[in-house]
Amino acid sequence: MSSIPIPTAIAVGEKPDHVSVELSSKRTDMTFFQTRMTADQTLMSVIRTSVALMSFGFAMYELFTRLGEQKVLTMTAAPRNFGSALVYLGTGMIAVGIVFHVQFMWRLRRERREMRAAGLLHDENGFPISFTLAVAFLLLLLGIGAIVSVSFGVGPFQ
Repeated sequence: MSSIPIPTAIAVGEKPDHVSVELSSKRTDMTFFQTRMTADQTLMSVIRTSVALMSFGFAMYELFTRLGEQKVLTMTAAPRNFGSALVYLGTGMIAVGIVFHVQFMWRLRRERREMRAAGLLHDENGFPISFTLAVAFLLLLLGIGAIVSVSFGVGPFQ
């Protein structure tokens, strides 16, 4: 009876309890999607903070490297090291954010699968691929490139 729309089901004499269960199932399914979007939003917050750390750290590193090369400043090691540390911290933060997001999504998918097996959810559609997670992976690669550049003086950022 799940293929009949709810108002039609009531009109053709479907039991109100069955309609109530169907509506509850749809609300629960929508709640899973809302939870998924909230997890993506949390990952976006991690991305925003880590990109700020990486970009500020890399800019600081480059600024003090250039000032040292041009002999404007003589003691540039400490600020350069601080800039490098910010790049490391930002890259590490995005890596940890990705790990937490993937773990959470596995638990959420498992819970959804168990509820579907118990007959509490009827929607067979899975979650779509997270665009936010894909962007986070790309930014992680960018952060690793920045670390290589800062640490070894090679790479695309020299």
